[in-house]
Amino acid sequence: MTDRQIIVPDDMKLLCERAGYAPAVKVGKTLYCAGQVGRTPALSVIEDPEQQFLAAWENLRLVLDAGGCTFEDVVDLTTYHVDMSRHMAVFRRVKDQVFPRCTCPWTCIGVSELARPGLLVEIKCTAVERPSPETGT
Repeated sequence: MTDRQIIVPDDMKLLCERAGYAPAVKVGKTLYCAGQVGRTPALSVIEDPEQQFLAAWENLRLVLDAGGCTFEDVVDLTTYHVDMSRHMAVFRRVKDQVFPRCTCPWTCIGVSELARPGLLVEIKCTAVERPSPETGT
């Protein structure tokens, strides 16, 4: 039997109810995060690209935190981009502000569309919880 825990941050309960999926699942110390996008807790898409990218990273941070992880625990990162060449410079600038550089593999994929009109990026990752400094577990 696997140690499987569904992760739903408080700010994402509406998403779980409406969309029918969990933001993450934790198996042992590994956290598998669904792609996060730049939307409000009320599920409205943020129109400004820079603000949308910041919100996507914040939504990912909330999921990681609810699963006992941080950006430093991410071991694999994939981003899906609509109109990638147009927005990549802004996305990279935002990423460099909030996510630690050179700490995990990163794959960028250009796509024609995401789940809702107006979404420009979806950020998906896998993280592994590090041992606690106090307990070593």
